Amino acid sequence: MDIRKIKKLIDLVTGSGIAEIEIHEREEWVRISRHEPSAPAHTVFHVPESAAPDMVARASLTAQPEAKAKPELEGHSITAPMVGTFYLGPSPTSPPFVEVGQKVKRGDVLCIIEAMKVMNQIEADTDGAIAAVLVESGQPVEYDQPLFVIKRG
Repeated sequence: MDIRKIKKLIDLVTGSGIAEIEIHEREEWVRISRHEPSAPAHTVFHVPESAAPDMVARASLTAQPEAKAKPELEGHSITAPMVGTFYLGPSPTSPPFVEVGQKVKRGDVLCIIEAMKVMNQIEADTDGAIAAVLVESGQPVEYDQPLFVIKRG
């Protein structure tokens, strides 16, 4: 896939209400996800092994906007134990497992992280109240990324 086409797709996604687009062209595909200002857009490229090495080099040169620093919150941080997609509820139409201000006990399910088509429940490891939810539902998360802040007591 031509880098100019990819840039046009990025512009299309940025200028529209589309959150994500995936295009397949023969053996190549591109997936572009747009996230709100709190997180940079992620672009994933799949290039077959037979593709020219310089195409991979050009694709890796796309600039990513800088992430803004978030204020530190006091309390116990629950972090992602794996890379995956974060979900606050069991389905898009279900209410979230927890909300800010809600009291939780050790072992209560806080969210789900989908990794390789497996839904992994993330549980509270302490008692307290949810002080902050740091990730929006449907957003990708990295290993050890803070997800929640729990105020003990």
